Amino acid sequence: MKRREYNSIVKEHSNNLFGYAIKFLRDREDAKDIVQDVFEKLWMNRNTVECAKAKSWMFTTAHNAMINFSNRKGRLQLTDEIGKYDKGIKPQTFESHQLVERAVGILPPIQKSVILLRDLEGYSYKEIGDILDLSDSQVKVYLFRGRKKIKKQLKGVKELV
Repeated sequence: MKRREYNSIVKEHSNNLFGYAIKFLRDREDAKDIVQDVFEKLWMNRNTVECAKAKSWMFTTAHNAMINFSNRKGRLQLTDEIGKYDKGIKPQTFESHQLVERAVGILPPIQKSVILLRDLEGYSYKEIGDILDLSDSQVKVYLFRGRKKIKKQLKGVKELV
């Protein structure tokens, strides 16, 4: 991959990669750091990464970096975050997108990634499978289970109203 191809790939995919990182990490600065690291790794591996597979390579690299980052920082919270709120606080005080973000935030990393890539970024099952090294059927299963957990979380909030 030449410099011009690298610059074109970075320009074409930077917004989607940053969007994915910020939705996963929920911190703008951490997302910037991850994306910058991915671009640096892409440049260092420019001789081995094919242009046609660069998008998948970048998202895979970002996904792995975010998992490692989250584990190092202890940011994975697999408990019911919504249930921690005082019962006296009415869920109407939160905007619906904040509730959905919190529900997505408590999913296991693989389900969170599949949900974000499919529902927010609009990638196909095959593209998600390539990024996360999963089969199409595994992607569908993780997507189904993740959506089911989100519905359960949101149903629990609705019952508090």
